[in-house]
Amino acid sequence: MYLMCYVNEEGQKVYTIKKEAPDGSPTESSHPARFSPDDKFSKQRVMLKKRFGILPTQKPPHEY
Repeated sequence: MYLMCYVNEEGQKVYTIKKEAPDGSPTESSHPARFSPDDKFSKQRVMLKKRFGILPTQKPPHEY
């Protein structure tokens, strides 16, 4: 049994064990991806994020 989640109409995350949200869309796994200290592809992942401008340092500051 895996914990799944979906985003409701109000933009809130709702946790469930079902594979489909009430609107029929598939739910996503709420578990984080596996972590390996021997990450062989971290350099390529950072280069791609830099190229497409999605690094946290490239985003505008978050307003509170």
